Amino acid sequence: MPFIESAKQSVDVGTVDGAQEVLDAYEIAERDYLSIPLLLLHVQFLVDRHAHFSSLDPKPLQLDETFSTLWTHEAITSVVSKGLSHLTESYRLWEAQREWEFKVLEEATSDEKPTIIQNVERFHLSRLEQPHDNHEQAFQSYSSFTTNYKPPQEYETLLVHASEIRAKAAKVYSWRESYETSLVQSGYSLAAYNYYVTYERRARKPDLTILSGIHERAIAEAAKRRMSGEPGAEEALRLFWASYVDALRIHLAEPLHQGSVFRRAVRSVPNSGEIWARYIRFVEANESLGDIEGHVDSVEVLYEKALTVKAILNDLEQFVPVVLARVGYEHRKILAGSDDVLPEALYSLLNNGIRLVHAASKTGDPRFRLEKALADLHRQFEEEDRAAEVWARTAKHYRTNYLPWIEYTTALRDNDDIDSARAIFSEITTKKLDWPEAVWEAWIAFEHTRGTVQTLNACLDAVERAQKYVNDKRAKEAEKAAYQAMQVTAEQIAAQVPVTQAIAATQQAQADSGQVPMEVDSAQATAAPPTNLKRKAEDSVDVEDSKKAKREAAQPLKRDRENSTVFVGDLPTDATEDELRTLFKDCGAIREVKLTSLPNTLVATVEFMERDSVPAALTKDKKRLHDQEIAVHLAWQSTLYVTNFPEKTDDAAARELFGKYGLIFDVRWPSKKFKSTRRFCYVQYVSPASAKAALVLHGHELEEGLPLSVYISNPERKKERTDADANAREVYVAGLSKFVTKEDLEKLFKTYGPLKDVRMTVDANGHSKGFAFVEFEEEKDAVTALNANNYDLKKRRIAVTLADQRRTKKREPDSGMGKRADTRSRSVRVLDLPPNTQDGLLQQAIEKYAPVNRVEVFVGKNEAVVEFQTQADAAKILLLPNPIVFNGHTLRISESVDGPAPRAAAAPPTAGAGGLFVPRNLKSRPRAGLGAPRKAVASTSVAAASTPVAGPSPAFVKEGEASSSKQSKVQDDFRNMLSGGK
Repeated sequence: MPFIESAKQSVDVGTVDGAQEVLDAYEIAERDYLSIPLLLLHVQFLVDRHAHFSSLDPKPLQLDETFSTLWTHEAITSVVSKGLSHLTESYRLWEAQREWEFKVLEEATSDEKPTIIQNVERFHLSRLEQPHDNHEQAFQSYSSFTTNYKPPQEYETLLVHASEIRAKAAKVYSWRESYETSLVQSGYSLAAYNYYVTYERRARKPDLTILSGIHERAIAEAAKRRMSGEPGAEEALRLFWASYVDALRIHLAEPLHQGSVFRRAVRSVPNSGEIWARYIRFVEANESLGDIEGHVDSVEVLYEKALTVKAILNDLEQFVPVVLARVGYEHRKILAGSDDVLPEALYSLLNNGIRLVHAASKTGDPRFRLEKALADLHRQFEEEDRAAEVWARTAKHYRTNYLPWIEYTTALRDNDDIDSARAIFSEITTKKLDWPEAVWEAWIAFEHTRGTVQTLNACLDAVERAQKYVNDKRAKEAEKAAYQAMQVTAEQIAAQVPVTQAIAATQQAQADSGQVPMEVDSAQATAAPPTNLKRKAEDSVDVEDSKKAKREAAQPLKRDRENSTVFVGDLPTDATEDELRTLFKDCGAIREVKLTSLPNTLVATVEFMERDSVPAALTKDKKRLHDQEIAVHLAWQSTLYVTNFPEKTDDAAARELFGKYGLIFDVRWPSKKFKSTRRFCYVQYVSPASAKAALVLHGHELEEGLPLSVYISNPERKKERTDADANAREVYVAGLSKFVTKEDLEKLFKTYGPLKDVRMTVDANGHSKGFAFVEFEEEKDAVTALNANNYDLKKRRIAVTLADQRRTKKREPDSGMGKRADTRSRSVRVLDLPPNTQDGLLQQAIEKYAPVNRVEVFVGKNEAVVEFQTQADAAKILLLPNPIVFNGHTLRISESVDGPAPRAAAAPPTAGAGGLFVPRNLKSRPRAGLGAPRKAVASTSVAAASTPVAGPSPAFVKEGEASSSKQSKVQDDFRNMLSGGK
């Protein structure tokens, strides 16, 4: 846009020449990327200039036909056509042109109207033929046009014909509507564009216009994100350009159009060797295009331009394809009988490319593509000796790489130079290579087919000696590495243990091994041991260090479940755990195998003891079990980390939202035991493809102001996707003015460190409710931000405290009881849980009845303790008339939260029991003195599985004598109070 504004200001747009210069500027600006706003400005400029020059009298001589009505119509149509492939935004361009066309039609003379009416009719029908999301408005516009400007007797016929045209285009758009919706929901992410592009390229009936449009949109978005410095945008831009030119070639687009796209591509991503290589092959296939268009570069010129880009010379993956494209072009000319190219020219190109590869990287091309091409050309031209020389030079350059040596011996063998090949094998057998086993196997295979019994035995003997040498060397290196690791570990332990303990440990180790040093002239050695075993006053003990050492020694090894588990899909329905253990037994020690039946499929997870077993397990992908191919992948690759969804989102809502993208294996919710505001979950699919498809939900707002965050759950990025220490990194800001905005808080607190999130609640008018939470990237920055306490922000002094409730002084409960007693009075025990119950899922189920503070599940016992916000909430759960059913299990609710869990509900009190409800911990009871026996308190429970309570409840404690009818009435009134009068 600044480029256009600069062009307008530098010329007089009131003149024909000045207006033409601005139009040329628009053409340049629109040359590389699709921009609907820019095209709209272009249309508006044409409309304005048409109106301006039409009003002049007399008209300038140089005006001629420029900016006439017909010329302007064609110019606007050309501009609008550039954006018609945009399915959801093209209506803006079309409506701008429609408005101008109708205005011109209304102002036209009777002689001009027939031509303009034909143009407007074609304009509407052409729009109805195009797939887009605004067919209803286009059809209504055509209907109005037909009513006003066409004969009445033709109205019905014209509308029926237009309706048929519209139906076809609308159906085509309906197939793409879900992808357009996904784009919007994802915030037009590059991943969503890639998903859309992939669909279009694989469509059964591809539409080249739509295919071009989605590529243009994806390229424009990637270029915009590259300008803003977004990571990965450059790679995505290269991918989209490569996909675009490939799609045009596959679907036989016009060569002129393909050439135009290639020129744009190399301007956009000049450091992409893959694009330059495709461009060279395109020019080779369309050599006549240069004569037609007049400005298409030759293959030689394109090759030289590509090699002037330093980024290509420094990136082997971009450089090698360019060289191979040029060599392939020259080679095909030789095969076609051309005298312009000699084989030596090909050799020179490849040798020069190999030198550049050596200069760019010490390790070189691991696939040796240029060397293979050069050796193959020598063989084609019957120069076997020169082919062997290529691999001889390569092997000497990459001395420790096994592959060039094998290729060298293969070339010698093919040239029937058996003795030289055997001599090379003998020479390199004991060399230090990265994979000596491959060389040994190649030598043995060589002797089996080309050698004698004597040479084969000599080979086997040499290989055996080499194996012993290499194995011994590897053992020594492993021993050395283990010793060094032990040294590091010992140093770390020594740094944490007091010196006296370290000496004692060393002496004990020496004593255990029998290597006690002789004590010479040692007074302490001959001195009698002290009889007083009490520690002297001056002897100090480092209590903190001792505690630390004990704590460190007690830490168990952490179970690395994410990195040690593979997911197995597409299993036969009759597969067993034993069969899976047999399949994976050669990969490493297996910790656990779990089979799970899902609708129409059987899947499993295999967890290994060590993460090092996983690479071998992944090789089982595509193996067959019961004649059925199975799929094996890392479990985290099909798992999504999802956060920032509304508080009301539960398991059912998450499954409904993410189930659209594939079959869900599991949804795991976090425990809220230590932080009640945790709001994330893990969604695991049966295939990585489904997880990648669901990434389009990233940025989708389930509620206004809450963009969903969706990531692949990569264990290496675990720190980035956890809120385990979020409270420690978060400050609570109170006392805010209602005029404070989120931007004001960001501006203030970013001075203390990088921010991760700012959450501020607002009222219906968008004004602050007076408080907010500010989360930092680092904990130290949150502590530093406490300096903002009492800061004057918009004439109000704010209060800033740490949000971590465990770091602040906890006030006494309002009940007047101690903290522990108050917690017990608000808690119940839940029995008969399903195996492996998740804390988060259980909390979701119980929160439907009463607000929950926290849930703690005891997996081994299939029990849990649930803490509610108030005692009334706990009592409400105890008095539920119907049982709670969770995952097909009927739960029992017990009042007792410690001690042995009761197995049956306590017997109801006698008919004479009082009707007053008294919470367990509010009952007055004598405080026992020192040594006084404590009276046993019978634990009572209420079974959630029982029928509605008809008589006195066990939670009611006898406080006096009352009639049975009065007791029942009081209990019913109390239940009504707890249930809100329901």
